[in-house]
Amino acid sequence: MKQTLFICFLFLAAACSQPGKHVSAAAADGPDSIRYAKGFTVERCDGYIAVDVIDPWDTTRLLQRYLLIDRDRPAPEGLPEGTVVRTPLRNVAVYTSVHASIIEQLGEAGQIAGVCEPQYMSSPAVKEGLRDGRIADLGMATAPNVEKMIDMGIEYIIASPFQNGSYGQAGKLGIPVVEAADYMESLPLGRAEWGRFYGLLFRKEAIADSIFADTEARYLALRELALTSAVRPAVLSEKRYGSIWYVPGSDSYVAHFFADAGADYIFKDIPGAGSAPLAFETVLDRASHADVWLIKYNQADEMTYGSLRAEYAPYENFDAWKNRAIYACNTGNTPYYEEFPIRPDYLLKDLIWVFHPELLPGYAPRYYRNMAEN
Repeated sequence: MKQTLFICFLFLAAACSQPGKHVSAAAADGPDSIRYAKGFTVERCDGYIAVDVIDPWDTTRLLQRYLLIDRDRPAPEGLPEGTVVRTPLRNVAVYTSVHASIIEQLGEAGQIAGVCEPQYMSSPAVKEGLRDGRIADLGMATAPNVEKMIDMGIEYIIASPFQNGSYGQAGKLGIPVVEAADYMESLPLGRAEWGRFYGLLFRKEAIADSIFADTEARYLALRELALTSAVRPAVLSEKRYGSIWYVPGSDSYVAHFFADAGADYIFKDIPGAGSAPLAFETVLDRASHADVWLIKYNQADEMTYGSLRAEYAPYENFDAWKNRAIYACNTGNTPYYEEFPIRPDYLLKDLIWVFHPELLPGYAPRYYRNMAEN
């Protein structure tokens, strides 16, 4: 069972146990143990750190093996097969605002040389770098400006992989691509734990571990707080796009957030970590009596009951509409997508405020607001 991945792990273990190779005492004590993330593992060997990134679409295979070596030291002999990464990373191209923000939190925004789709970047350091020309606009993530990458001497690319996808011309440049598959994690703390991998890349392990430890402690404390409520409101999420309403599956990070915040997710019976496409009529039939409805959007004007009605009048048939229990998050005006992957405790606190406001008296929500009338 899962033979390919098992063989890969045996190979790595053998490489770390060759003469002259050994797992460090620190690793034996467990500082690199990964408690929540399913997508990567860390092994410290003599002279390098091996990070295996597991293929999230076929967990019997590896997506990549990275061999992290101090850039000021020679590479040790007898390295196993993998992509050599000299740390700390320098002169990096970053494809997403999420990873740019994580790098900024590590105090390494100065190593970002270029970004894709700068209009979506919320990191103050990146915005400043774009304004003064220290950070280049590399265009669209699906078709970045490879000529500019070459001219700039980009050393590494940090990008999110997609199933059966490729990196186009950028993938043919010979520049190592760090495949940041954190978005495929189903547990909120699992996604946050990828920050420890990025800490290894920039040799900011202590900072990354500290951020995660604080996040974990706050998240677990909030989860325990939510458990003190005997009420579990039924929750509906998002809205239709075109003729389809995509609802997150039972193993998605969204479903886990709802459960941890003390809510009863109406579509928790839909399997999988992805989203399932449903017709509006199906959603209305099952979720018309939902107590709370959460919507995310990105637009200049704030969404209101009036604008939602103008978009699609049948929304008025939901009890959450009638009872004015719709909560909206404008991701264009809040750092929602940039923050919650590394700080899920921020989002969890907002959700507890939505579902159980009595547990957080006086709390000012970070992302969600009760949707305005008009």
